[in-house]
Amino acid sequence: MNRGYFADMKEFKDHGGKIAAADKTLNPAVSAMKFPALAVTFSNGESLTLPVTPNSNEVNTEDLAVPKVSLVCLSFRASSQEMISSWSKPFLESFGNREDLQLFEVSFIDKWLLGFPPIKKLLLRVLQKPNNSENNVLQRQAVYAFGDHYHFRKQIKVLNLLTGYILLLDKSGRIRWQGFGTATPEEVSQLLSCTSSLLLKDQ
Repeated sequence: MNRGYFADMKEFKDHGGKIAAADKTLNPAVSAMKFPALAVTFSNGESLTLPVTPNSNEVNTEDLAVPKVSLVCLSFRASSQEMISSWSKPFLESFGNREDLQLFEVSFIDKWLLGFPPIKKLLLRVLQKPNNSENNVLQRQAVYAFGDHYHFRKQIKVLNLLTGYILLLDKSGRIRWQGFGTATPEEVSQLLSCTSSLLLKDQ
């Protein structure tokens, strides 16, 4: 977990961000790891703790229901933004009319920037992403995680910060499927299939 940028870059050149193939099927619920609690901030300054589950405080609000399935895309460096889109775009195209899913794209902001109080507000304003899913019921929610996330990365085994991490969560916040880097057509098909299976199981 203490690897440096050059080690990440060397590995990235070897595999292009594809540190492993995506899961082909859903991981069993009994052995699936729970997504660690992660505080995130929307571009308007509102905050939220992921994952959103039946036990979350956030579900008490009128505008946030418990999703049957959540796709959480993690980006630790700008280099992984296009990788994230290779998963989230087909996900939106396939499930855009569903009210029981959520899609979060999480960008991590290094802790050293927080030493300057106005920086966080400025970054939220500058980093605000346009919403390309206005006509969909399902919306792509861009959020930001500020600070030191060493323990979070350790829990979900994030080693290379230059690639993207794609996690499919069930209703209880368990990680039932994972993908990495840029999606292949086969992996997109696996993601969509696993999402459909979770919706049917409603777990």
